Amino acid sequence: MNVQIIALGKLKEKYLTDAVKEYEKRISAFAKFSITELEPERISENPSESEIAAALEAEAEKITAKIPQNSLVIAMCIEGKQLSSEGFAKKINEAGISGKSNIVFVIGSSHGLSERIKKSAALRMSMSEMTFPHQLARVMLAEQIYRAFTIIHNRKYHK
Repeated sequence: MNVQIIALGKLKEKYLTDAVKEYEKRISAFAKFSITELEPERISENPSESEIAAALEAEAEKITAKIPQNSLVIAMCIEGKQLSSEGFAKKINEAGISGKSNIVFVIGSSHGLSERIKKSAALRMSMSEMTFPHQLARVMLAEQIYRAFTIIHNRKYHK
């Protein structure tokens, strides 16, 4: 199985990059894992709704170009469904069983994701009702992916 995170923006803090590298190493025991960082569109300090919409659409083009065909796409967005760790593991396991060898998680820019990306996703998922910095969300998602694989393979980490 291939698991990919497509994220707008780069991790800047060393402690965050170190955390993601650690989970990347752990996930590699179960699946091929990669992170694709894309440059977010530049917008003005106080953007209009139309400027934000145009930026999200331009970002959608970049995102779409990086999604392999026949992938299960999960859009990370605030209005998405919240899952327990066990429920998340079940979704990943079901993807593998149904023949989806690529799972792609998409984390948008500070203004989120375009409606086009959200509508094309098989699942809209939210980490929490709380708001987290995008960089921290990436670490949290990597940890939950690792946790899901430990649940699927009955490893002790989850407890």
